[in-house]
Amino acid sequence: MKKQTFIVVASVLVIIIALIMFKALNLTPISEINAKQFSSSFNVISGNATIEDLSRFTTFEWDTLFSFAPYTPKEDVYKVVGYQWDKIDTTVSEGMNQIVFLKEGKVVCYIDGYPDKYKVFFEFGQYTGNYIRLTSSDKLTFHMVVTDGGIRKFKYLK
Repeated sequence: MKKQTFIVVASVLVIIIALIMFKALNLTPISEINAKQFSSSFNVISGNATIEDLSRFTTFEWDTLFSFAPYTPKEDVYKVVGYQWDKIDTTVSEGMNQIVFLKEGKVVCYIDGYPDKYKVFFEFGQYTGNYIRLTSSDKLTFHMVVTDGGIRKFKYLK
């Protein structure tokens, strides 16, 4: 009887430890952490402004930026980026972001969804195809407007 009790208690402890380890190892992806930091980096600007160099507001290193047009299927996003890095969704509205920053071919920041998620929204104008590709060496100038809801809207100035 004591042996059976010991086995049950030991099994329960192993399951609890396994669950704790799984939770600890299931950390927030760096692409999401960087998206939150990127969004909050604009808090130093109190109102509308022209952003002369977007790179000054990134806390992470990147070399390529993709902005995908609304309704671009996630399979197309994965194909352009080169691999499946996370579970993403297809944008279902023209009011959604789908911005991917890469460094040496790996996703380092992913801004997706409606603007209220990260409090930012990017407008790149008309797309030729499903996406726009920019690099960190390009001059990335934006006019930024802060809405009443606190969302920062960025309009790309070519």
